[in-house]
Amino acid sequence: MTLAALPRLLVEPPVRAALLEDLGLAGDITSTAVIPAGHRSTVVMAARKHGVIAGLDAAELAFQLVDPKIVMTRHIEDGGAVKPGDVIATIEGPSRGLLTGERTALNFLGHLSGIASVTAGIVAAIEGTRASVVCTRKTTPGLRALEKYAVRAGGGMNHRFALYDAVLIKDNHVAIAGGIAESIRRAKAGVGHMVKIEVEVDTLDQLHEAMEVGVDAVLLDNMTPDQLREAVGIVAGRAITEASGGITPATAAAVAASGVDLLSVGWITHSAPTLDIGLDFRSAN
Repeated sequence: MTLAALPRLLVEPPVRAALLEDLGLAGDITSTAVIPAGHRSTVVMAARKHGVIAGLDAAELAFQLVDPKIVMTRHIEDGGAVKPGDVIATIEGPSRGLLTGERTALNFLGHLSGIASVTAGIVAAIEGTRASVVCTRKTTPGLRALEKYAVRAGGGMNHRFALYDAVLIKDNHVAIAGGIAESIRRAKAGVGHMVKIEVEVDTLDQLHEAMEVGVDAVLLDNMTPDQLREAVGIVAGRAITEASGGITPATAAAVAASGVDLLSVGWITHSAPTLDIGLDFRSAN
């Protein structure tokens, strides 16, 4: 499936905010003092580790917001795999602008590529099963659209985007509402017919209760592969099954082999290591 780019309307606000944070009230005083006005350079962004790229639009925008005369030529697109030494993009333009935008561009590209890379690792680990990898709402404040995009670039799928686009009844909802069945009934009465309803269950008894009332999806929290396999049998195709809790590349294959539809993994957005990408000077123009 082709990876659809995010609208600029979603990409620009976080990039602009990051540049404003860096430039403050005086701008890039180092580049202004050291680099002559009018000087031009060519630089390249290159991978220093194996990974999957995501965030090129954000990186390009970081340079263009600093100086529209900067031109970036891509040699790989988001979703593409890289190895150490691969040139990701060539950037040419006023040297001051290149240096001013460098860190913001690399921050976005490295962070989002890190998310894409770890997602791709789990996708590879469960290849051959029916399961897909999905992310959660455990995202960096202000960067959710970009981070969920990076998950897609790595071959994963997105869970709900926020509190408004789907119902997810979790353990605290159940405790306060007075039980699984009552929570589901209230949800069905309180939302429109287009809204999906998912409920989190910790035990097979709770799962039986949820299936008696009926839901669109069940989140099977912190269950063993054997418990997950039994849960899939209980559901018997009547709802989407989602496994959650401590899933790593080492455990993902066993979880997926249980027959669940989805593996929900929060750390791919909140704890993914940055992919090491450098900006290297090539020539003065």
